[in-house]
Amino acid sequence: MENKWFLSRIQEDFRGGKINLDKTVKLLEKLDIRCHVVHVKYIFKDNDRLKQGRITIEEFRAIYRIIAHREEVFEIFSAYSSNRKILSENNLIDFLKQEQYAIEMSTNFAYEIIKKYEPIEEVRKERKMSFEGFTRYMDSSECLLFKKECTKVYQDMTHPLNDYFISSSHNTYLISDQLLGRSDLWGYVSALVKGCRCLEIDCWDGAQNEPVVYHGYTLTSKISFKTVIQVIHKYAFMTSDYPVVLSLENHCSPSQQEVMADHLQTILGDALLSDMLDDFPDTLPSPEALKFKILVKNKKIGTLKETRERRGSDKHGQVEECEDDNETEPEEEEDEAKDSDALKDSFASDVFLIKETQEKDGEMKKAGRLLIFRKKTSKVKIALALSDLVIYTKSEKFRTFQHARMYQQFNENNSIGETRARKLSKLRAHEFIVHTKKFITRIYPKATRTDSSNYNPQEFWNLGCQMVALNFQTPGLPMDLQIGKFLDNGGSGYILKPQFLRDDKSNFNPNEKPKDSNPFTLTIRLISGIQLPPSNYSSSNKADTLVIIEIFGVPDDQVKQQTRVIKKNAFSPRWNETFTFIIHMPELALIRFVVENQVKSSHDYRKEHEGWNQTEVRSSDSFFLPEEKTGSSKLSFPDSFQA
Repeated sequence: MENKWFLSRIQEDFRGGKINLDKTVKLLEKLDIRCHVVHVKYIFKDNDRLKQGRITIEEFRAIYRIIAHREEVFEIFSAYSSNRKILSENNLIDFLKQEQYAIEMSTNFAYEIIKKYEPIEEVRKERKMSFEGFTRYMDSSECLLFKKECTKVYQDMTHPLNDYFISSSHNTYLISDQLLGRSDLWGYVSALVKGCRCLEIDCWDGAQNEPVVYHGYTLTSKISFKTVIQVIHKYAFMTSDYPVVLSLENHCSPSQQEVMADHLQTILGDALLSDMLDDFPDTLPSPEALKFKILVKNKKIGTLKETRERRGSDKHGQVEECEDDNETEPEEEEDEAKDSDALKDSFASDVFLIKETQEKDGEMKKAGRLLIFRKKTSKVKIALALSDLVIYTKSEKFRTFQHARMYQQFNENNSIGETRARKLSKLRAHEFIVHTKKFITRIYPKATRTDSSNYNPQEFWNLGCQMVALNFQTPGLPMDLQIGKFLDNGGSGYILKPQFLRDDKSNFNPNEKPKDSNPFTLTIRLISGIQLPPSNYSSSNKADTLVIIEIFGVPDDQVKQQTRVIKKNAFSPRWNETFTFIIHMPELALIRFVVENQVKSSHDYRKEHEGWNQTEVRSSDSFFLPEEKTGSSKLSFPDSFQA
């Protein structure tokens, strides 16, 4: 039956005789077999017996079997098939329950799978599944590790904004480094398509009274503020319906700030939130209430009530001063052993930290740190026209947690550099979490990351920081975690924080072992890979492949394990290894799979993460561990790794 079906699908393509490599690839695609051209090329070459670059129908059949009939998939199929040829509906249901953990299973659901993936009509009519159908089902998106239910918005979106993690970008206009790189509209398009909901715009005075966007005091190129807003308006809600925040780093003169305000109102129109919502006069609205709205994050003059009273009035030329809130902070060397009470309390003021040296016996020796308090606070001029466009996202300089508790208003949010935020997380984690329960807190990369590198966002998600801004243009571990985390909840860019990061009564501290946690065991059986990218250092389609499985979350949960290396096999490496992880706080945990090629070379290749020498990173994917997942679980990988 399978032979008859197979020949009926391919005979027409061989009417003219033999076929070449290009037609072989197209024929495999016609048969719904996913294939990597590099691997097909080498398999084609091995099966072309006459070495003429053209193959017969029998040679194509051999190629098809090599690519489509995977031994490890057949073993799974045979384990549930009574005759090793056909799966009945009940057989398929057993497989779905035992291997795919489809708890609520009906005969109709199994039949829908058969109708969708079984290519042989006679088998399909009998409500059964052949190995051909099983292969196509296992290679489909329905068998991806990521839960299908999480590809849609399923979380409660009616909480206030501060209850959510929000996908955020740093210096969004840059597409390479921070000093010489190009500013490009593509930075905004790319971030929005990836579900980013907080974009950064650095605004400076431009020629002909038109503000420009670039990284100030560097050689990065400039783009028009007006065109940036036009692009944002076009792409803002293509991926997600939920609100977009424009984080302005405003260096413009009052006159050009008025131009900015005019562009924002004219281009964005009704999408721009320029007044309080009646239902939220003194609390932050929810993402649901702000659907299809764009919010401006900037310094603000006066209260929301005063803003409403000025609606419709002429604000041209009206300027006021407020404290500067530049995203710069002094860097200091880590010296944990010498942290003193004075250092801990230094966050109470705006200070510079420098090294103090003293001469003793003719030698200069480090004596400690000298705190220099800034006596004068710089002021900036804010045009009232721009100020009044800031409603629920007013930028406010962070001083101390105590100051915030006493004076900070519900619509004021803080930006804290990674260095200072990291120190606060070590010294005052509980206060940090109390702060993020009430106020939106944005973390941004330190100034020394001129190569647009990123910090690990997990440490700040652990503290409930809503906007953990990363350089989206730089691939690697941090962006893997960012992309993996925000795959959740339909890729909306908003993830509801766990209850213990929202509840005022919670005493959660990521740096301490939870007293009443109920850890669960995660068991992963890693079976195989298929058609992984070959090594860049190989002239064939071979590679020495291994897989690293990493858990990110609270410090107690962070661990990694790896498979053995499969030599010279990127096409179908088989590991069949089982890994067990104890997860204490699954609500914050992410799992990352890294597929690598071990490079045999005397050269020292620079790595993405420490501890894995002489390896070439080939592919990686991150996934969140769903909050509702408890107890033991087993995840099988009959599907191929995506490169």
